[in-house]
Amino acid sequence: MDIFKPLGLTLSEAQLKKLNTYYEFLVKENAVMNLTAITDLEGVYYKHFYDSLTLSKAIDLNQVSTLLDIGSGAGFPGIVLKIVYPHIRLTIVDSLNKRILFLGRLLKALDIEGVELICDRAEVYALKKRNYFDLVTARAVAPIDILDELALPLVKVGGYLIAMKAQNFQAELEKANKGITILGGVVEDIISLELPNDLGERHLLKIKKVKENNAYPRPFKDIKNKPL
Repeated sequence: MDIFKPLGLTLSEAQLKKLNTYYEFLVKENAVMNLTAITDLEGVYYKHFYDSLTLSKAIDLNQVSTLLDIGSGAGFPGIVLKIVYPHIRLTIVDSLNKRILFLGRLLKALDIEGVELICDRAEVYALKKRNYFDLVTARAVAPIDILDELALPLVKVGGYLIAMKAQNFQAELEKANKGITILGGVVEDIISLELPNDLGERHLLKIKKVKENNAYPRPFKDIKNKPL
């Protein structure tokens, strides 16, 4: 299944085999866990696997050493990126322990080691890992004016937050611009693309961290009730 060529990617047989194992494991576990509404082969490969790898259009992942995936759910995009870019030191933070336990079982089924799975809220974890990661990403986790304060404190200066969105987010971004600046970020690029087979549009918001502001993040109720 050579579907990733439009992204400039050629996967090895071993990587393709891992994706197949991932698909089969996801469908099996989803029958009892309700991890995703998408379970057909085309849907999982394009709307989950291919979608995860669109991140490669926004940044050279070969140059990324440390990656944090916030709210990874069933492992997207983090686990997919780890399969294709095995050198990445991946950390996944998710607040729901049953998803963390699923990811542990998934990693065992895929025979992947060295991934750190953290059951915590992002804004709490940020207090321990400020200014640490080369790249922080999140896929449909929260509006940008909330996600910026959850994620940017975790990014090192010179690193990036890349928010993955299914719909155009210009209105979200306008509300978030002030907060992004306060948190030390600069919007560097917006990459828009279409999934194959008319399966939808995708947008990648690329924010560079240019300075530290260690006064953040605040508790989540403050982030939610009064975004920066």
